[in-house]
Amino acid sequence: MNKKVILLSVSVAALLSGMAAMAADQIQTRDQTQDQIKDQTQDRVKDQTQDRTKTQDRTQIQDRTRQTTGRELSTPEERQQQRAKMRSTTTKEEREKVRAEHHERMKERAKEQGTSIPDSPPAGGMGGGMGPGGSKR
Repeated sequence: MNKKVILLSVSVAALLSGMAAMAADQIQTRDQTQDQIKDQTQDRVKDQTQDRTKTQDRTQIQDRTRQTTGRELSTPEERQQQRAKMRSTTTKEEREKVRAEHHERMKERAKEQGTSIPDSPPAGGMGGGMGPGGSKR
């Protein structure tokens, strides 16, 4: 009987030892999985942050390189006055002169504000409008 008790005790001890080793393996596997998930999450957040930063940088560069238009520098009243002047002209030469003078004023204003507009006004004006003689269709 003594041998049976010893044999049974050794078997139980071996079984418990094996179970403890399995539990330790499971804990190690769980910890490794959690570390991988944490690393992946950190990488994802880092990538998203870098993407956001690149987008912001691109937007800022576009904002700096985009030229301002004279319209953006004018008040609504000034735009109305410019339209009235353009409507009062009767020849193409007069319209070109009014446009050129207005463009020069806007270039000066842009310079004062630390921005720029194109060196020459848009060809043919911004809009066609109704002008003298009605529509040009």
